[in-house]
Amino acid sequence: MAINMNSSLHTRSNSVPSVSHPFISQYDEHLHSLKASEATSSSSSIRWKLNGLQTLHEYTDKILQLPTIQQALAREPCKSWVDELLEGSLRLLDICSTAKDVLIQSTESIHELQFAVRRRRGGKTAFKIEGGKYLLSRKKAKKTIQKALENFKGFKKGLILTSSNIDNESLSMISNFKEAEDVTLIVLESLLSFISGSRGKPKENRWSIVSKLMQPKRVYCDSDQLNINEFEVVDKALHSLFHKPCCNNISVESFQNHMENLEFCIQDLEAGIEHLERQLIRTRVSLLNIYNY
Repeated sequence: MAINMNSSLHTRSNSVPSVSHPFISQYDEHLHSLKASEATSSSSSIRWKLNGLQTLHEYTDKILQLPTIQQALAREPCKSWVDELLEGSLRLLDICSTAKDVLIQSTESIHELQFAVRRRRGGKTAFKIEGGKYLLSRKKAKKTIQKALENFKGFKKGLILTSSNIDNESLSMISNFKEAEDVTLIVLESLLSFISGSRGKPKENRWSIVSKLMQPKRVYCDSDQLNINEFEVVDKALHSLFHKPCCNNISVESFQNHMENLEFCIQDLEAGIEHLERQLIRTRVSLLNIYNY
C-alpha cells in the first residue's frame, strides 16, 4: 500500500488511538496553520514560523509519548520508517546548526563593523578595512548557504511511504510526521535565503531601495510593513558608503541605525532557531527510545 504525504490522521485502528487524541488534533491544527501561512520573507514572519515549528514539534514529542503510539511504532514493520524519521531529524539539526553558525558569524562581523563606524572620524582606513571584512564574511556566508540550499533538493524527494506489512493508520501517522519535516525544511530554506539577502521576489527598483535606506531609526525588529530584509539593507548601505567619495554624518548615522536593526533581528532569529533546535533534539530522543524499545 502507498500513503501520500497529504494523508490525514482522522481514521485509526487499534494500533493508534481510535478516537482522535487532543494532542493529535492540536498537532493537525498547527501543521495546517504553517502550511497555510503566506510565503512572506520578512524577519518577523520567519520568526513567527520558527515559533510555530517549535510548537508543532512539541506536539510531535507529546504524541510520541503516548503508549499506543509507542507500541505501534516500536513494532518491527515500522522500524525502517522510524529510522527514516531519525535520519530526517538529523538533517533538520544539521540545517539548524548551519543557520546558527552563519548568524553567530554575522553578529561578530556586525560588532566589528559597528566599532569601526564609531571611531570613523579618526580612522577612515579602519572603517574601510572592517567594511571590507564584513562584505567578505557575507560572501563566505552566502556560499555556505548556497551549498546548504542545494542539498535541500535531495531532502524533499522520496516522501511517499510504501509498505505491505504496516497498517494504514500507522503509515498515516508516520506520513504526517514526514509532512511536518517537509514544512520545517521549507521554513528553514526561507530562513537561509533571508540571511543570504534573497527574498524570493522581483528586485525592487533603485528608488525604492534608496527610500528604505533613508528610513528613520527603528528600535525593534518588525520588518513586515515594508517587507524589508535587514541583511540586504545593510549590504546595500555599506556598498553605498564605499562608493561615495565623502560620507556625511547623516549617511553614517543612518547606517548605524540599520546595523542596530540588523543586530536586533539576528538576535530574534538566533533565539528562534535555538529554541527549535532544542525541541528537535528532545523529539529525536523520543524517536530513539521508540527505535530501541
